Amino acid sequence: MVRVSYNQKPYRRIMMETWGGKCVPSPSPDTNAGRKFLAENPEHTGSLGIAISEAIEDAVTSENTKYSLGSVLNYVLLHQTIIGLEAEKQLAMAGEYPDVVIGCAGGGSNFGGLSFPFVRDKIYGKEVRIIASEPSSCPTLTKGPYTYDFGDTAETTPLLPMYSIGHGFVPAPIHAGGLRYHGMAPLVSRLLMDGLIEAKAYNQLETFGAGITFARTEGFIPAPETNHAIACAIEEAKRAKEEGKAKVILMNWSGHGIIDLPSYDAFMAGKLEDYALPDEEIQKLIKDLEKFPKPKVA
Repeated sequence: MVRVSYNQKPYRRIMMETWGGKCVPSPSPDTNAGRKFLAENPEHTGSLGIAISEAIEDAVTSENTKYSLGSVLNYVLLHQTIIGLEAEKQLAMAGEYPDVVIGCAGGGSNFGGLSFPFVRDKIYGKEVRIIASEPSSCPTLTKGPYTYDFGDTAETTPLLPMYSIGHGFVPAPIHAGGLRYHGMAPLVSRLLMDGLIEAKAYNQLETFGAGITFARTEGFIPAPETNHAIACAIEEAKRAKEEGKAKVILMNWSGHGIIDLPSYDAFMAGKLEDYALPDEEIQKLIKDLEKFPKPKVA
């Protein structure tokens, strides 16, 4: 588990341990990759890229370890499309079809799972806008280049064609841990390159404000990641109102925030801050990617 999330979200660790698992903060002293990053910085906050590196290393060096990726890779996104297929059927039962489809995007599985069936419809002529909502502190789709990059920080995966801000990226400690990934699924990346989807980035305070609005309106407390989709949905609803148009907006509720309540407490106490990754930092991160070949764009 990424160290900053391990510290920020103890209830996630407690749940894993309750079910019999062992949860280790990454970078850890248990792998060569982890020891390398800890030697460089003993207080390293970690990243999803580093955690993936450690998981891969453990999987290939241990007899009893099996590792299943839960995002980014294309087969994961295709498996997740059950979400969008069910959403289509639910909307059909209500006699509706969405004008806008919105999902938060980190590695791509949640967003792809909802949106891909509607992307298919769009390819065949349906008029629908499809928006990926990401954090401004990790603006992979909105500011990263379409390039080849590694899926992990230690460079153990194959090179993947994707939007990326560089596998050396170490995220700011925002609370939407599931969206702090340096790259984006190749399928989602290609859809953005082909103009079939859009991408928008939101600051942390705006997303938590949207989450509070949703909780007080609907009664459910959303996860920090889900708040990014809610912020986008509210923005689109306000736009429709200004345009005087009735629109059907489909948003994916990707998770509850019950085990993220400390982050809501920090927000309401005024302790959270906005952070947008500076352009100059992005340029430094992607400089290392220039040595890789460029994906072919037809």
